[in-house]
Amino acid sequence: MFSGLTGIMNRGEKIKGSVVLMRKNLLDFNTIASIPSGGVEGVIGSGLNVLGSTLDGLTAFLGRSVSIQLISATQVDENGNGKVGKDTFLEGIIASLPTLGAGESAFSIHFEWDNSMGIPGAFYIKNYMQLEFYLKSLTLEDVPNHGTIHFVCNSWVYNSKLYNKRERIFFANKTYVPSETPAPLVKYREEELKTLRGDGTGERKEWERIYDYDVYNDLGNPDSSEKLVHPKCEKPGEVYVPRDENFGHLKSSDFLIYGIKSLSQYVLPAFQSVFDLNLTPNEFDSFQDVRDLYEGGIKLPLDVISTISPLPVIKELFRTDGEQVLKFPPPHIIQVSKSAWMTDEEFAREMLAGVNPCLIRSLQEFPPKSNLDPETYGNQTSKITAEALELDGCTLEEALAKQRLFILDYHDVFMPYLRRINQTSAKAYATRTILFLRDNGTLKPLAIELSLPHPDGDQSGAVSKVILPAKEGVESTIWLLAKAYVVVNDSCYHQLMSHWLNTHAVVEPFVIATNRNLSVLHPIHKLLHPHYRDTMNINALARQSLINADEDYPYATDGLEIWAAIKSWVHDYVSLYYATDYDVKSDSELQNWWKEVVEVGHGDLKDKPWWPKMQTLEELIETCTIIIWTASALHAAVNFGQYPYGGFILNRPTTSRRLLPEQGTEEYDEMVKSHQKAFLKTITPKYQTLVDLSVIEILSRHASDEVYLGERDNPYWTSDSRALQAFQKFGNKLKQIEASFAQKNKDASFGNRVGPVELPYTLLHPTGEEGLAFRGIPNSISI
Repeated sequence: MFSGLTGIMNRGEKIKGSVVLMRKNLLDFNTIASIPSGGVEGVIGSGLNVLGSTLDGLTAFLGRSVSIQLISATQVDENGNGKVGKDTFLEGIIASLPTLGAGESAFSIHFEWDNSMGIPGAFYIKNYMQLEFYLKSLTLEDVPNHGTIHFVCNSWVYNSKLYNKRERIFFANKTYVPSETPAPLVKYREEELKTLRGDGTGERKEWERIYDYDVYNDLGNPDSSEKLVHPKCEKPGEVYVPRDENFGHLKSSDFLIYGIKSLSQYVLPAFQSVFDLNLTPNEFDSFQDVRDLYEGGIKLPLDVISTISPLPVIKELFRTDGEQVLKFPPPHIIQVSKSAWMTDEEFAREMLAGVNPCLIRSLQEFPPKSNLDPETYGNQTSKITAEALELDGCTLEEALAKQRLFILDYHDVFMPYLRRINQTSAKAYATRTILFLRDNGTLKPLAIELSLPHPDGDQSGAVSKVILPAKEGVESTIWLLAKAYVVVNDSCYHQLMSHWLNTHAVVEPFVIATNRNLSVLHPIHKLLHPHYRDTMNINALARQSLINADEDYPYATDGLEIWAAIKSWVHDYVSLYYATDYDVKSDSELQNWWKEVVEVGHGDLKDKPWWPKMQTLEELIETCTIIIWTASALHAAVNFGQYPYGGFILNRPTTSRRLLPEQGTEEYDEMVKSHQKAFLKTITPKYQTLVDLSVIEILSRHASDEVYLGERDNPYWTSDSRALQAFQKFGNKLKQIEASFAQKNKDASFGNRVGPVELPYTLLHPTGEEGLAFRGIPNSISI
């Protein structure tokens, strides 16, 4: 009890410090997410952690809960390593620190330090409490001959006994390439990297910070065979992720609130009891029935409410007038017009400014040809004819020469899988869509080709239907359905390829390699680390989709400006630490990092000729630019529009359940009588729609603690004033770019930026706000 008081009374000449930390959150989503199925009750059970947290709170006032030892960056011990100071314990709470965020606490601390210890460059920390805590920072004030020193930590610290005599170490916010590391810190720098790499053995424990590789093998049924198993971890069924890569407190709370809707394994099955009990169970009856999801909602049965009502945040999801209603926010696509989504102009515009704007390309030859092996798949050349195309007075040759023909081509992507897909309850086509660039800069769809495998076998080629635009009669319904089949292809490709593979999966090996090979002191670690935030819970072709962009191609034109700003910032920053190509080649950590990225992280692609060799300054700048672009702007472009566009399931259906009805069938007759019923019976059913909307609403939200491009979560991320000035320049440039984007959206001559639905393209505006903002580029793939 009195040891802490005695320490305060006998300070003498000491270095004053402040420590900012966060206690474990009662509603920590990382804890709740690990509860086995049936675990809603487990959320309540996690409240038992309060007792342990309270006991730890008491021990903190005894002065023996957390100790810190400063390590010198200028003076060495008998072994040539930086001198280590005495154990010093946290003291009283600082109540008035102005920079404290939500859930943070600050503690004072005073270190004994004399000239023989030199200037601190690192510190050890020990946690003697029962529970872990999140260490935000340590700040030392008035260090003799130096002034203030900042340590940016951002890491979970567990009980010291769990670390097997490997002390938790943190470094000051200095920046050094390996060859310039102060001699007293060299051993500490190397040992920390060894700890993060691990030795490749044993089962992972949650308090470990080991970064290592494993093949993605959980995309199918992970329990179906021994070949489909998760990486080993302490708790059965969990995938190990280093604790520091998990969501922070604010993100966890946000995700918990939004995530209750998506607990489909607990809640959504009960929804079926309130679906239509008439002749059309699990079907929407009309387009208005779909709109009722946002205008009226779905009344929940009492057994559903009783299942989830103990959750303290459940009130966030329901109306407060006593009626238990699940209600989704109106998607942006129908906020101005309820029917503009059906227009051909909007269908085409979303290929340029929608949630998947990376796939449309200029058509170079006609008819479009396939790259599938003809020995396996026969003749897969398009059946679309020149005579079928309405080119506004142009000849086909003129349209090709002037690059006015475009194609969205999913033929080769889906054709090899259609036999298997169509043996399930899903029914799909491989689609090609031809579009024409009109004089006003907008695109007009000319034809959609719907292809199926030949019934006589793959070598017989494809059976194709060519559907042309129509505005009246049953032909207009057929055209509407054809567009839906295209969107289903696009939705599936978007989620698996454009979103998951080309952003999440591509970036994760860089996260691992960076933590294993680049010290936190390394300039490239400091450059890239904010773009890895939350990514774990190089697209070499990243820029190709931006090149040759038409001036009214919102994703590409805006993307090029963001790309240029990122590259300018990277150039300015990297040039501070690397003057020549030799500096790049001679950086041991950098070379180890790149070798591991290519040969291990992306081992399946290691022999591709397009990999940079990492031998020049320009290769380093280009590589870092691609990584930052992929983790920030590219992900923002393909992720945060999912609910604004796809939250209205009629606009972006995720599945098709039947093929185009043939004349003479009951389905065709129904299509003649009611285009709405025919459409609704083809696309995503009601139950699956609720699941889909629940998920994409979460994915499309910005968290309350989001850090956007041009921002850092800590102003003291580096002590290098030159880097801070370059970063300020980058932030100012992004503000100018955002202002220019806003002006373009007001310019009526850019028809693709707003469209019939009157939804301005803002996905690449750098700044955003909490919730369904439809704008903002987070630094990292954080959702």
